[in-house]
Formats: sequence, structure tokens, C-alpha cells
Amino acid sequence: MDSPMELLSPTRLGALELPNRIVMAPMTRSRSPQTDATPQQAEYYRQRAGAGLIVTEGSQVSTVGQGYPFTPGIHTPAQRDGWRQVTDAVHDAGGRIVLQLWHVGRMGHPDIHGRTPVAPSALRPGVDIFTRAGAQPVPTPHQLTDHEIAETVEDFARAARLAREAGFDGVEIHGANGYLIDQFLQSGSNRRTDRYGGSAAARARLLLEVGAAVVAQWGPGRVGIRLSPGGTLNGIGDDDPVETFGYAAESLNALDLAYVHVVERQPAPTPDALDLAGGATALVRRHYLGSIITNGGHTPESAETALTTGAADLVSFGRPFIANPDLPERIRHGAELQAPDPATFYGGGTEGYLDYPTLSGAHG
Repeated sequence: MDSPMELLSPTRLGALELPNRIVMAPMTRSRSPQTDATPQQAEYYRQRAGAGLIVTEGSQVSTVGQGYPFTPGIHTPAQRDGWRQVTDAVHDAGGRIVLQLWHVGRMGHPDIHGRTPVAPSALRPGVDIFTRAGAQPVPTPHQLTDHEIAETVEDFARAARLAREAGFDGVEIHGANGYLIDQFLQSGSNRRTDRYGGSAAARARLLLEVGAAVVAQWGPGRVGIRLSPGGTLNGIGDDDPVETFGYAAESLNALDLAYVHVVERQPAPTPDALDLAGGATALVRRHYLGSIITNGGHTPESAETALTTGAADLVSFGRPFIANPDLPERIRHGAELQAPDPATFYGGGTEGYLDYPTLSGAHG
């Protein structure tokens, strides 16, 4: 890459001034044994503070919102205080960081939190989930009542408040990848006949209620939302993703967000309606008027193209940030990117977490 001028250029994202357009994507690393952020996590994120913006790993907003062992939460004072270590470390290094608010919905298991997972409808996703006892089938979830949905919205609001107290620069609502909000959005997992099911507008109701509740805690320009239009991860699916996510993206204009973070699908074996619409990011761009972060296996070259063509305003990188804590500097100098070790992605200690060297040879 000769001159990644757009990728390395400063920008404003909502209320945040960013030194570049390179975003560290949220990635589960399963290194919170007690669901509290640790000093190791503070060092991990500090090493990557050169990103224009860091989006943390998903952090469950309630006990039943947890889907995997050793993931951090943001629903207790202790969890808030654990995250304060992380925000202090990143800010001391000159970085900016937002916390991803996560509820897995039906993608949980009693072995994780002792409760039946919850969902818009009592439909099993037909997939396995990793638990402390190994891979197990996801059980039939409990269908949330209206009252329980209201409590869930309040869970997101409380988590947003605790994130603010922990010193984050903002939050991102996880509405993608087959988790709770996505389960409400997509028709394959939402068979309700009340005001939260049926039409695209009804299925988007939870997304908008959570969005409004979280923005009320943070104010304008500090909240992002992540969507994965047409995604099929975790047994999810929709009869008409163009209609569903076009409506959702259009509706988000009513919220004073910082951005929408779009997960771009990998190419499908055969074209479908979403592919013919130009893909997930293009669909959201046609309907949402604010800033867009695109994500989806980008290289520095493809990221620069996404920016120069106006397809997106920023680009997020996942796995490249695992193995390249100084990713923006490597891009700036055209340096070769190190490959991550998948065997150390989830769980474990510092190996494959804190020990990837920078261009200078230092670990982080």
C-alpha cells in the first residue's frame, strides 16, 4: 500500500475526535475468570491504544445475558471498577475506548449462569455452545414476556450508566451476530404475534427501545449500534433482510447516535437479495444518514478503498489487531502484518494475548 491517506486521516465520530479511521473491532477473548476485567485486559487494550477507536469485547448487561465462560460483565459495581483499570490504561496511552453492551439471548446455557436462556420466541437455534463442560446443544429458550422485555431494556440502561462511571468514552450496543437484539430483528427467530413481532417495525422495536434508553444515559454522539444484516451466525435468519434491515437502519436516524457498525457478510455461494442490494454496508448506507463503520475481513488496501469510494467512514479490524497491537503504525509504514495464533484466541494467559511484538520489537 503506497499511501493510506484516508485510513490514517483524523475524523470526528459523534462527540469523539479520532486521530485515524482504524477501529479495533470487538472480539471475545474469554480472559475474565470472575466476569471482572483484569490487569491483563488493561494491558491488552493499552497496547492497542493507537487505534482511532477501540471497541471492547462484548460485556454482558445481566447474568442471563452471558453466553460463554470467562466473559466480562457490566452489571455490578465490581465489574465497573474492573473496567476502570482498562479505561485508565487506554487514556493514559492517549487512546479512546467504548464498551460493547451485550446480551446473548438464547445463545446461553444453564451451565454458564444457572438459568434458562431467554429469547423473543421459544425456538432452539439448533447449534452447540461452548460451556465449562465442553460443547453442548443450546436448550429451548424461555420466551420473554412484555414485563421481562422492559426489564431487559433497563438492564441495558444500567449497564450504560455503569460504563459511563467506569470512564469509557461511549458504548456500542451489540445488535448483531445472532444475539438477543438480532434475534428480535430477524424473522427466523422471532415468531411473536404481539407488538414485538410480525412486521419489520415490530421486530425492530426492542432495538429502538434499547437504543433510546442507552442514549438517554450518555447523551448525543456517544452511542454506537452494531448490526449484521443478512447474517446467519448462531442459527439466525430472515425472510427479507433488505426490508428488515433497511427499516432498522432508517429508524436509527431518530436516535442521536455516534455511528452504526456494520458486519459485512462474506460472499454467499449464490447471490441473494442482500447481495443484489450491494451488501450489508451499502444497504445501511442507503438508509442511515450518520457515520458508518464497516467490518468484514478487510485488508489495509480494501479498507482504503471502502473509505475513498464513500462506502464507509471508518473500518474496523478484528484478527489483525490480535497479532498486531501497533496495527496503525504497521499500516503507516507498509510493514508486513503478523498472523495470529487461533489456538490462543479464547481463554488462557498472556500467550497469544500480550506477547505479540510491535515494529520496535517490544511486546505491545
